[in-house]
Amino acid sequence: MAVMSRSSNLFFMLLGAVAVGAVVAVLAATGALPERVEQRTTTAEAPTPTSPAAVRTAPTSVADIYQRVSGSVVFIGAQTSGGSRSASGSGFVVDSAGHIVTNDHVVENADRFTVRFGEKGQPITAKLVGKDPSSDLAVLEIDPGKVKGGVEPLKLASSSSLRPGEAAIAIGSPFGLEGTVTTGIVSALGREIEAPNGFSIPGAVQTDAAINPGNSGGPLLDADGRVIGVNSQIASESGGNSGVGFAVPVDTVKDVVPKLLEDGKIDRAYLGLASGERPATPGALVGTINPGTPAAEAGIRTGDLIVAFDGKAIRNPSELSLAVLKEQPGDEVKVELRRGDSTRTVTVKLGKRPDQLAQ
Repeated sequence: MAVMSRSSNLFFMLLGAVAVGAVVAVLAATGALPERVEQRTTTAEAPTPTSPAAVRTAPTSVADIYQRVSGSVVFIGAQTSGGSRSASGSGFVVDSAGHIVTNDHVVENADRFTVRFGEKGQPITAKLVGKDPSSDLAVLEIDPGKVKGGVEPLKLASSSSLRPGEAAIAIGSPFGLEGTVTTGIVSALGREIEAPNGFSIPGAVQTDAAINPGNSGGPLLDADGRVIGVNSQIASESGGNSGVGFAVPVDTVKDVVPKLLEDGKIDRAYLGLASGERPATPGALVGTINPGTPAAEAGIRTGDLIVAFDGKAIRNPSELSLAVLKEQPGDEVKVELRRGDSTRTVTVKLGKRPDQLAQ
């Protein structure tokens, strides 16, 4: 499903896919949805992170956290075979087998990948294991034996237990400046951001930790140095950091990565409608419905208010998105909705989400 846009004076910028030799910027018509921005960069000197095999003790400061985990955060280069596109971003080690998590938009359209540990490390050839544009996540794989001292996976926290105001630490390679650390707080939870294929990513973590192009795919950490999200987007008027960043929640990472390691891709359930909010009214207000979609076939109409999905109460569009993501293509679910003064329940047979959201 998708979410109806809300007008704003902000435009959203998708981070990390940093092209060499071209600048492409397309402004969203409404200014309310994320958009791809690719920028020219140069490599600058940066502090050399600690070895992945360095002793890791309980942190007492951001400096301690950085020393303990920065050796597990990598610089990613992505190129096409013909050399028509070169991009870069960040990533982090997720297991001892050499798997690295990053954003889908960092590796999008590329077929050659390298990973570098530390500014002075040698590039290591990586292969793409799998990618999921719907969550903006991808997994690369390297030979851990080629990393001096071995690899050390970062620990994963739980985004479901986060609270606004908790500490947030971002590590990555903004503008190619590897090993950069910034700090802030979790400024909001449950945001929706746009995925590379046009669908929505629910449950995003909002932070005021400074992130910029090149941070994409890098970890957002808590005060214990555990991953709480994957930095993906910023909201900006100027084209740079404005203090509002968004990360794909780590609970989504926990769900997506094992599936990518097994199959390389994910087939997602599809309801086929856009929804928004009705002021002061719990539920998901149905907007656009494309003909032939599961929602249309079930008789759902524009203006209906969805209040329950598969027996679970729906309070907002984000909860509807999350509920659909928990299902599989072909599943039949009961959808309770309000139409005018009446309440009715319809049965929807969910379809398979298309590769790209129809406009």
